[in-house]
Amino acid sequence: MSSGQTLTQSLLQIPLNILVKGNPVPTAPISDLNIDVNKPIVYALPFESKVDLLSLRKQALKFGLPDPLQPLEIAGQSFRRYVFISTCKGDHKQGISDSLGSQALFTQLLKLHREDQELDVQLIPTTVMWGRKPGKEGIDKPYLKNLSSTKKFIAVLVSGRDCMIRFSPFVSLRYMVDSHGSVESIAQKLARVARIHFSRQKLAASGPSLPNREVLFNRLIKSNAINQAIADEAKTKNISVEKAEQHALKIMDEIAAKFSYSLIKQGNLVLTWLWNRLYQGINVNNAASVRKLAQDGHEIVYVPCHRSHMDYLLLSYILYQEGMVPPHIAAGVNLNFFPAGPIFRRGGAFFIRRSFKGNKLYSTIFREYLAELFTKGYSVEYFSEGGRSRTGRLLQAKTGMLAMTVQAMLRGLNRPVTLVPVYIGYEHVMEVSTYAKELRGKRKEKENAGQVLRTIRKLRNFGQGYVNFGEPIPLNQYLNEQVPEWHKDIGAEEGHKPAWMTPTINAIAEKMMTHINDAAAANALTLTATALLASRQRALTKESLISQIECYLCILRNVPYTAHATIPDTTAQELIEHAISLDKFVVDSDIMGDIISLDRHQSVLMTYYRNNIIHMLALPSLIAQLIIQLPGCTLGQLKQTIQTLYPFLRKELFLSYGESELSDKIDQILQELMRQGLVTIQGEELVLNQANIHTLQLLSRTISETLQRYSIAVNLLVAEPELAKGELEKLSGDIAQRLGRLHGINAPEFFDKGVFTALIWTLKSQQYLDNEGNCDLPRTQELADTLLSILSPEVKLTIREGIAQAI
Repeated sequence: MSSGQTLTQSLLQIPLNILVKGNPVPTAPISDLNIDVNKPIVYALPFESKVDLLSLRKQALKFGLPDPLQPLEIAGQSFRRYVFISTCKGDHKQGISDSLGSQALFTQLLKLHREDQELDVQLIPTTVMWGRKPGKEGIDKPYLKNLSSTKKFIAVLVSGRDCMIRFSPFVSLRYMVDSHGSVESIAQKLARVARIHFSRQKLAASGPSLPNREVLFNRLIKSNAINQAIADEAKTKNISVEKAEQHALKIMDEIAAKFSYSLIKQGNLVLTWLWNRLYQGINVNNAASVRKLAQDGHEIVYVPCHRSHMDYLLLSYILYQEGMVPPHIAAGVNLNFFPAGPIFRRGGAFFIRRSFKGNKLYSTIFREYLAELFTKGYSVEYFSEGGRSRTGRLLQAKTGMLAMTVQAMLRGLNRPVTLVPVYIGYEHVMEVSTYAKELRGKRKEKENAGQVLRTIRKLRNFGQGYVNFGEPIPLNQYLNEQVPEWHKDIGAEEGHKPAWMTPTINAIAEKMMTHINDAAAANALTLTATALLASRQRALTKESLISQIECYLCILRNVPYTAHATIPDTTAQELIEHAISLDKFVVDSDIMGDIISLDRHQSVLMTYYRNNIIHMLALPSLIAQLIIQLPGCTLGQLKQTIQTLYPFLRKELFLSYGESELSDKIDQILQELMRQGLVTIQGEELVLNQANIHTLQLLSRTISETLQRYSIAVNLLVAEPELAKGELEKLSGDIAQRLGRLHGINAPEFFDKGVFTALIWTLKSQQYLDNEGNCDLPRTQELADTLLSILSPEVKLTIREGIAQAI
């Protein structure tokens, strides 16, 4: 028994050790919250409870935090290390000062800070939550009040395995004294703010109350918009209003989620088992910023990239583990098959048809349902790409759901709406083989139960998974800055579409996708795939591979892509050993060492993983390409060429840097290449180091295929300026396919129509083409010549021959 622990507490600790499995949030509080364990620490809990205190104590000791039951000694006085915010009781036993009354304790500690300028007590608000059941509409949430002894006993029995211990960012009492008024007023403010904090924290962890589905449908059916849509449906189809109303109810039943806390709880256990079976670890970054948004009362809209069907499960699981509410998820109606559909629906999925253009009743109901979710405060998740990426790159955003989000804001939401971009990455995507076949023309298989069973049979260790939360986009703030007059359209009549809506939605979508890529996670597999695919033979000696990955790591560490991107903290050799363990590479040995290579099948699949991070290395690769292909190139010529090509790369790959940042970023990358001994600057001229040319060549080839595609389309446009958009896309794809076969390019997206569509859009935005498709021939010719000048002679010849034959 510790010196601060009573006999009662010691006896109580025994059953708690058996019944309670605490789930701490965050999982590394000292580092995540920047707690200084060398400074005094006091824990603040919302309610007086020995059970809560002992549950906290177990986690505190586990993480190396001070024992809350050990007295805190300051200036010869003893204080308890914990305080219950909701009580004003005092306890003077054992010479310990009154510390159960929060205001009394705060007053005493603040006075000591006035007397000792070096003192800095860290006050850590800590919540112990027994289950996170949101409850039903119209019923008070029981956990927003203190529980009686009997109810606490029941809570421990029922929810002991679902107990969350949430450590919040600490409050520095030194800062409070230095920044605010009198000791008494600060103490009052601390106690008041703490009560509000705990109430918000619990709401953020459980979410708003859930409606009865029938009550929800009745509420929706009475809305003016749906009433009008039902009347129009009856008139258009010449049916009775009652029949149109029944049709509307069926649509609601098809769309609406049926969120079940019990399923979330059980699903958490199943998914914990699943991730442990599938992955060696799930890496989560920047979750604290999202927790703060939830606690501050923001309406959160999660907008992840879409790699796999696993994304739905993984993000909901991570949010629950991080102490937040799993969102309501917009899922394709193709996933609404038995048994997956009912399970997804109870997990928060609401289903959306791929297209409902022209179906006014469906579109109105869906829009009203989404607005209802926002109004009631449920977090929402949707995949703006519209489907899973088959290439590993981000797709251009579909803006329908984003537009409905802004339309919901125009109805007059009383809290801020914030988009949270999420990068989800894997070292193995289960569908990747299927994606490669679909890109080569195989028809997509419809989702069904058999497909699920086949997937389950393939379960094995897939390496690491990554969930990186990107920089949030506060929509209210964005609209205030970009469209100051948007407030005038709040509460406008149904069907009103402001003139600013479409361009603003497109700009937000671009920013959103860029923020997703900003949070990318480089890992062992993506880096190894990038290096091997850059080799013409898809093979490197182990020493060369280590050297190449070390080059990538140094660039990404010394010239970080963004603050939200993550880079492995292990060595290149350790990364390669891990990548080899995933059984995707061929390893041959001879008397001189190991050779690591890709067979033809894996070469195609590895392009997917390379494409996950190609944007992170795009600018360094382009710089390397120009230095190699343009001997005698000066720094000024390099920057001018990059300024010309960068808008195309930025649009296709959602690159982070604005054009005003580009020059400084080029300088930083060149400094790093010089530090690595790959490049020198002689006067104004950039000179490659012949001793390290192989590393620079491999770096340059990361972006070379993209430049080849640009060259095909632009030179084709110059040769035949009158080509229609569709014909330009088709002929460009045909020539790219031929070039790929002749030069061993295995990337399926190399001749994908979508990338040429994006290129033509950029040609228009950069005014090489006008809105009618007319070509500015002199500028386009200059661009075509620039692109050809930075390609190898053999590729250049193939492109010219292909264009001559095509036209």
